[in-house]
Amino acid sequence: MQKLSILIVDDEADILELIEYNLKKEGYDVSTANNGNEALEHISHSIPDLIVLDIMMPKMTGLELCEHLKKKPAYSEIPVIFLTAKSDEATEITGLNTGADDYIVKPISISRLISRIKTVLRRTKSPHQIPGHNIEIGDLKIDRDQYIVIKQDKKLRFPRKEFEVLYYLAANAGKVISRSSLLNEI
Repeated sequence: MQKLSILIVDDEADILELIEYNLKKEGYDVSTANNGNEALEHISHSIPDLIVLDIMMPKMTGLELCEHLKKKPAYSEIPVIFLTAKSDEATEITGLNTGADDYIVKPISISRLISRIKTVLRRTKSPHQIPGHNIEIGDLKIDRDQYIVIKQDKKLRFPRKEFEVLYYLAANAGKVISRSSLLNEI
């Protein structure tokens, strides 16, 4: 299974180093940026699965970066967790209204931060978004690597789009799926 990628954006080198070290120990692919401009440059080349973002940074604040990302369709679904020293209610509300998935006030223990990251990833990542993930529902097996469906030990082949629709629906079993979200995913 492919590692989930996390981008940490903070202008304090010691915080970047501490979080990066601990997230790598947890098995994540971690990248860092010192400010919003660096983060945008990184994201334009490699879209992370989650961003941990400070608010108070030079060049572009975390709020400005989050707002920019949420306006771009290619980046709008990236989960964002603010990790900041700003503890006032107004900034927290602004951050969440900007599109952040969580808002954490520094200082925080690393184990709590990792727990909150895992919670956001569980909520925002579905199995169909993880490359190489195969699904089994009853006697139906969907093999994403080979684009085949196996039912009662018979291999069935589908045109690519039909396979993607079936895979998406199976990965989201039990959820209500709108036509527009389905079309955006396949």
